[in-house]
Amino acid sequence: MLSRLWHTRRLLHTPVHNIMADGISKHLFLPKGTGLGLKNGQLDKDAFKKFVPVLAAKVAPEKAGVLLKSPVMKRSLIDVPRIKSVARGPNDERLVLLKYSEQAELTPEALEFLNAQSAQLVSHDVVFDYDYWSADEIIHAILPEEIEAGAPSGFATVGHMAHLNLRPEYLPYKHIIGQVILDKSPTCRTVVNKLDNIDNQFRVFRMELLAGEPDFVVTQSENNCHFTFDFREVYWNSRLHTEHERLIEKFEPSDVVADVFAGVGPFALPAAKKGCAVLANDLNPSSYKYLKANISQNKVDSLVRPSCEDGRAFIRSVFNHAYDDPLPPVPRRKPRKAELKDQRAGERRPSPPPPAAPPRNRISHFAMNLPDTAILFLDAFRGVLSPGNAGGRDLSGLYGETTMPTVHCYCFTRELEPARAEVDIRQRVEEKLGHAVGEGASFHWVRSVAPQKEMYCVSFALPYAVAYAES
Repeated sequence: MLSRLWHTRRLLHTPVHNIMADGISKHLFLPKGTGLGLKNGQLDKDAFKKFVPVLAAKVAPEKAGVLLKSPVMKRSLIDVPRIKSVARGPNDERLVLLKYSEQAELTPEALEFLNAQSAQLVSHDVVFDYDYWSADEIIHAILPEEIEAGAPSGFATVGHMAHLNLRPEYLPYKHIIGQVILDKSPTCRTVVNKLDNIDNQFRVFRMELLAGEPDFVVTQSENNCHFTFDFREVYWNSRLHTEHERLIEKFEPSDVVADVFAGVGPFALPAAKKGCAVLANDLNPSSYKYLKANISQNKVDSLVRPSCEDGRAFIRSVFNHAYDDPLPPVPRRKPRKAELKDQRAGERRPSPPPPAAPPRNRISHFAMNLPDTAILFLDAFRGVLSPGNAGGRDLSGLYGETTMPTVHCYCFTRELEPARAEVDIRQRVEEKLGHAVGEGASFHWVRSVAPQKEMYCVSFALPYAVAYAES
C-alpha cells in the first residue's frame, strides 16, 4: 500500500487503511531497482521525500511527558528510528505522534486515556527525506532492476577516505554511488574507486576520485598509534587491524623485532609502543618516507630504526647490524600518577631506580607481511648466521638451538580446507628453506581474500641448520 503513497502530494494524502496496525517502521521502504532519483545523470534528492500521515495527540506542552510515560499509550506511540516522538504544533502546543493513521485503530483504553488528558487527535505528516534513508537503501533504489540485486553494499575506510572496488556493470553509476556514500558518512571527505588489482612491486592501487575532496593523504588510528600516508603510494589494509594486534601480542617488551616488509609501520610502531626494539624495512621509498614520519609522530624514534632496501638484503644483513649496533634497552616504566602523588605527599619514598638494562642485540622475531611473495624470500635465511655471512662475528652465543628467532611469514593459498592449506603452505616453506620446520610450526588463518584464495600466517622457529648452513 505504501507504494501508492509515493509519487504526488495529492496521492500521499490519500487515506491509508490498515498499514499502520503494526507500526509504520515495517512499511517504510524505497522501491528497489527503479532508477529513483536519477535526473539527467544527476542525483535528485527531492525524489526520496515521502510524506506519511499519522495521528497525533495535540496537548499542552506540560502534558506531552504524561502521554509518553503512560503504559496505556506505549503500544500506540510512533516506533520509527530517528523520528522524534513529539513535534511542535503551530501554536506552540505539542503533537505526540502515534503509529496509526485512523482513530479506529487505537485501543479503547488509549482513547479513554487521551480523552482524560484533553488530547485532541489530529492528522500530522511525518516526512522521510533523503537524509533519513541509508546509503544502502538509496543505492538499491537508484540502480536499474537488472543490476540492483548485486549492488555494492559496503566499502572500506581509511582515515577520511572511503574506497570501493566497483564491478564493471556499476561504473556508469560510480559518481552517483560515490556521492551517496559521501553524503551518508559523516567522517568521510573523499571517495575513490580502485581501478585494478595489486600487480606491482609496491602493492599499491591506481584509483580515481568519485566524490569529495582530492585529498589522498590520510591519518589512520590503529593499536594506539597514528599513521599518516598517501593512500595512492603505499599499501594499507584496514581489515588487517585484528591480525596486526594478534601478532603484536606475541611480542614481549624485551624483544627485538625485524620487520622485513614494514610498510608505514602497522607492526613496527605498536610493537615499539609496547617496549620492543624494531628494525623496520621497506623497499617502497614512499612507505619509507611515511614510516620515518610516523616513527616521529608516535614518539618511538629511539626504538625503531627504519631502512629502505630489498627484503632479501635486509634479512642477510640485519643480524650483523643488531650485533654491531645494539638497540636501546627496554624503556623504564614511568611512575603512575598515584605514585607521584604519594611521593609529593611524603607518604612514599621514591623507589631506587632499577639497574640499567643492557642494550639489545638478539633478534627475537621476524615479521614478513608480504603474502603474495614472502615465502620466496625465505631462502635468504640460509647461512645467514654462518661465518661467511657474519663476517667474522661469532653469533653462536646469541643464537643457539633453543634461542633462534621466530619467523612469522604471511602467504596465500588456494586450499580452502585448513588441513590441506597447512600441507600446501608447509611444503612451499620447507622447499624454500631447504629444511623441515618441525611440528612446532603454527598455521593461523587470517582471512578470505577472494573466492578460492585464503590468507594465512605461518610461524616457526628459524631452523638452526638453515641459519648456520655453509652454502
